[in-house]
Amino acid sequence: MQEAELHDLSDDADYAASQQQGSASMMIHSDSSKQSSSTDPDDVVLVYKKDNVAIHPTQFASERISGRLKLTKQDSSLFMTWLPYKGQSSNARSSEKDRNLYTIRAVPFTDVRSIRRHTPALGWQYIIVVLSSGLAFPPLYFYSGGVKEFLATVKQHVFLVRSAEDANVFLVNDFQNPLQRTLSSLELPRFVSVAAGPSTISGGESTLNDNQESTGGGVPYESSSNSLYNERQRQRAHDPARDLSIQVLEKFSLVTKFARETTSQLFRESHSNGLGSIDRRSNNHSPLEYPHEESIVADDIPVKSPVVSDPLEFEKLSLVWGKPRQPPLGTEEWVSFLDSEGRVMDSKALRKRIFYGGLEHTLRKEAWGFLLGYHSYDSTYAEREYLKSVKKSEYETIKNQWQSISQEQAKRFTKFRERKGLIDKDVVRTDRSFDFYDGDDNPNVNVLRDILLTYSFYNFDLGYCQGMSDLLSPILFVMGDEAESFWCFVFLMERLGPNFNRDQSGMQSQLFAISKLVELLDSPLHNYFKQHECLNYFFCFRWVLIQFKRELEYEKTMRLWEVLWTHYLSEHLHLYACVAILKRYRNKIMGEGMDFDTLLKFINDLSGHVDLDSILRDAEALCICAGENGAACIPPGTPPSLPLDSSLLYSQQDDEVL
Repeated sequence: MQEAELHDLSDDADYAASQQQGSASMMIHSDSSKQSSSTDPDDVVLVYKKDNVAIHPTQFASERISGRLKLTKQDSSLFMTWLPYKGQSSNARSSEKDRNLYTIRAVPFTDVRSIRRHTPALGWQYIIVVLSSGLAFPPLYFYSGGVKEFLATVKQHVFLVRSAEDANVFLVNDFQNPLQRTLSSLELPRFVSVAAGPSTISGGESTLNDNQESTGGGVPYESSSNSLYNERQRQRAHDPARDLSIQVLEKFSLVTKFARETTSQLFRESHSNGLGSIDRRSNNHSPLEYPHEESIVADDIPVKSPVVSDPLEFEKLSLVWGKPRQPPLGTEEWVSFLDSEGRVMDSKALRKRIFYGGLEHTLRKEAWGFLLGYHSYDSTYAEREYLKSVKKSEYETIKNQWQSISQEQAKRFTKFRERKGLIDKDVVRTDRSFDFYDGDDNPNVNVLRDILLTYSFYNFDLGYCQGMSDLLSPILFVMGDEAESFWCFVFLMERLGPNFNRDQSGMQSQLFAISKLVELLDSPLHNYFKQHECLNYFFCFRWVLIQFKRELEYEKTMRLWEVLWTHYLSEHLHLYACVAILKRYRNKIMGEGMDFDTLLKFINDLSGHVDLDSILRDAEALCICAGENGAACIPPGTPPSLPLDSSLLYSQQDDEVL
């Protein structure tokens, strides 16, 4: 890997100018610090302050929470704080609870790994602060400018070096650390920790004068943003973070082999602050108080070292709250949910029935359209047939866009050639052991390719990423019809599309949510992951990306998906399923002292050995047990949440541009 160049940032043209601004800022803020002496202790110095810095809790630019960004210095340590203005969010949906949730309190730069600067062609500059643990804070948008001044001020107090691989990434306290430079190529921005508990910096500002009083709280992950699909990204062929593929797990594993030798340099705990604000509750018990008895896991395995008991008595919890699974919904029972014209009379009751039993395969073609949102529950037979004919024509129109590209055009259409080449490679490797796709020159493989190519033109901003073929494969098998399969896939991608964002925002919001749910539901297991540098939860990456498809047999995958699509208990039941699997094997993980590499291999080896009914039952129990506390662990907009107004996904003419 290319060595990072340790040159003074003042050699860069933009930083030369910003240094002057920074010097002026120091003079201004020196006076400001004197004025704030009434609230800050004598040893805390305000070195930077910027108002009108905003966080966006959803993908809509109109919904922002504005606040004040500060840099303060205590002794030799630099801290960053962002306090939201009280009652100043631009949308009523951003409640005081949201403002409280997003507050950033006195984060020391010893816990910061890098700062990524984004300068879009249209819109405002923003920064992403990535922590040493691999987590990050939500993007901070500078609506009144000041990014250069911010970076210049940081540079005056900590060692800051521009990454040799990406000019917009600035490494903090890098000191030629080869591991940190290696991990920078896997940087996963816009993923956050939670600032729970008081900061180590004393006397920190808790309120803003006038109508700018902040509220306390933690820092969640900012939801995925389709408006950032067009964000300019530097493409690097050797950077696996730019290619959302299943193989990212294996690539990350290669990095961690080297990480074991030097991980203490990057992830060591600070005696005063820990790994960051996410760790400040590590010694607390779970908020849910249950007797601490030894957990009974699915398999009887020898424990090599003492294991802290499961605070939720996992097996007993499942027996109390996890209802038994029912037989799949059959044709006769299905008809009972419909009126004479084909309308679903009670959609909630239908979704509940599917949640507890799934569907017989012969019903899936009809029912999946409802579950995915392609058909409305109050639509009639006639209306659904009419919709099919209209959508079939629309599909053919979109498909013709790429079919009409001549070879001469293709030579001048790099993006098309790249996407087509990637799709051609992927479809011939997708489920070829399954009869429906087996054999040479299988026409179903060609249809799979055509649908993915058409989707890449339908949603050109997102295009195609590895893993999409895995999501489409069962849909095509069930629906049978090319056009219907396409539109069902479109509606699925409305929910899961953020999983394939180039900045990995959708994936990281879900991994973050898993970490917080484990902390809530099994704090000893969470503490174990923290001690073994596993807090990024990358071992759950494949589960989340393609919804456990590699872990289950084909039939069980379809059963799981239709249960998840009901959104009966929660639209994020798949996250509770991840927690359920981890808790089921907690004794083996903790007892054998698995580090990240061993854990990753163990998780991958679970493929084909996951008991779906048990996991669904356990996930249900955990979801009910967690209740509102569990829902609060999941940041707003986390996939597969549907946007409040899907029309804004692809049009921003009536909205601000980020």
